[in-house]
Amino acid sequence: MIRALLLTLLLPLLTACVGFQDVTDQLVRQQARTFINGEVEQRFPGVDATPITNCVIDNASAQEIITIAGGIALGNTDAASSTVRNILQRPATLQCTAGNYFDGLLRGLG
Repeated sequence: MIRALLLTLLLPLLTACVGFQDVTDQLVRQQARTFINGEVEQRFPGVDATPITNCVIDNASAQEIITIAGGIALGNTDAASSTVRNILQRPATLQCTAGNYFDGLLRGLG
């Protein structure tokens, strides 16, 4: 009986924590996305940064996303830039970027 009562009382708190974590994750990802867009625009002027940024986000670990987001929040832009550069050089990121641009070209022709 006591266990059921505790579970009933704790379940909303646990749900709130999970919801908060999701919101925090989204905020960190958005912060990282803003930084990555700027890096991509600087490295590839005139190129739509969105597909490349999406590939970097998709190929980054959780720790790398935190490092990149910290580039803005903490002013540690050297570590964030280095992290973005490393992710951009990964084969999976290069394949993703090429695929995104190839798909865009095909849609433009169709």
